[in-house]
Amino acid sequence: MVPVPEKRIADFEQLGFGMFVHWGLYSQLGMGEWTYAVHNRKMEDYQKLKDTFTAEDFNAEELVLTAKNAGCTYIVLTTRHHEGFSLYDTKGLCDFDAPHSAAGRDLIREFVDACNKHGIIPFFYHTTLDWYQKSFDENFDEYLEYLRKSVEVLCTNYGKIGGLWFDGNWSKKDADWKETALYGTIRRHQPDAIIVNNTGLSARGEAGHPEIDSVTFEQGRPCALDKDGWPKYLAAEMCYTINDHWGIGELDLNYKSPGQLIETLCHCRRVGANLLLNIGPTAQGGIEPFQRELMRLVGKWMHLNAEAIYNGRPHPATCKNEKNFVLRGEDYLYFFIHGLGRTGNENVTVNEGEENDFTFRGVTECVESVEWLDNGEALTFAQGNGTFSLGATGYPYGTSTCVRVARAKIKK
Repeated sequence: MVPVPEKRIADFEQLGFGMFVHWGLYSQLGMGEWTYAVHNRKMEDYQKLKDTFTAEDFNAEELVLTAKNAGCTYIVLTTRHHEGFSLYDTKGLCDFDAPHSAAGRDLIREFVDACNKHGIIPFFYHTTLDWYQKSFDENFDEYLEYLRKSVEVLCTNYGKIGGLWFDGNWSKKDADWKETALYGTIRRHQPDAIIVNNTGLSARGEAGHPEIDSVTFEQGRPCALDKDGWPKYLAAEMCYTINDHWGIGELDLNYKSPGQLIETLCHCRRVGANLLLNIGPTAQGGIEPFQRELMRLVGKWMHLNAEAIYNGRPHPATCKNEKNFVLRGEDYLYFFIHGLGRTGNENVTVNEGEENDFTFRGVTECVESVEWLDNGEALTFAQGNGTFSLGATGYPYGTSTCVRVARAKIKK
């Protein structure tokens, strides 16, 4: 039997699409968020980056609106990454933070205020691995108490938050991370917060401590999870970079296309997972124009199809073209169609060469009408014995959205 999800987990699944933001001192170097370790930098030199970290280009409202216009419902911001520098006021735990930098501001306060203003749910990424704190290697128990108190600051100074997104336990696989104490602090102050602890590239989809609410798929498309017999219902989330790095790489030009991002979002929802799509702000917190534009283009697709992304849940139907799939909502089925051609006269008609048999097997719901979600065009269909054939028309001339969604009204 599949366990019933707790309300906070069901609510998290409903969010569907979030924006990840990696920003810290490393952004000034423009060589990715791991530049300290990968390029063998010395901490005595690296920590001086806080003296030039002005955050003069950071506009929390612009960041939040970029996410909202893309169709994101939540943002996960790096409050502290592996370098050990905090974007928040650590309240005396450490002076390696934004208020003690050239910025002189609590940047997480600005972020949370902007999220609350525009109806976006703030989540906090927080590292568990720390290159700055000597206690991480020299006195691990002392470090873990510092980590717990840091998280307590985040849980008690910014109002209601969506959740905590941890990353770094994979750095000491056999250590006792005292997760019960850490997560207990969160539950005491933020009982409805989602708790995530990234299992990393080599352990995608693995469950962990009983308080964890979602498994992670880092940089890899999620698979469907068989939750039958699980002690607790867990959500799933794929975190994905917009190019090849999390923190900005000035020479990282390998950006995904809008089509790739849209197809990845659709695949995530096909298997019931959220997509957490990352951008890396510039040295002082601005949004790189091309990254903003990619998010805007994904947002144009979401403007047409958000209903299916937010409300649709996995459906067992299959199609000969394996890319095509169905999601189930309360009153509708949503048919996700790939590889459509374009209508028009013989000089402009395009056939993508994909399988054009839009027949689905395993559809037992009785349907009364079908229409394209993007323009309301009515579509023909036939069904019987669990088979559903959709008369999918091509894109109108001037249109091509990579994935097209048909909404089918279910007879009650």
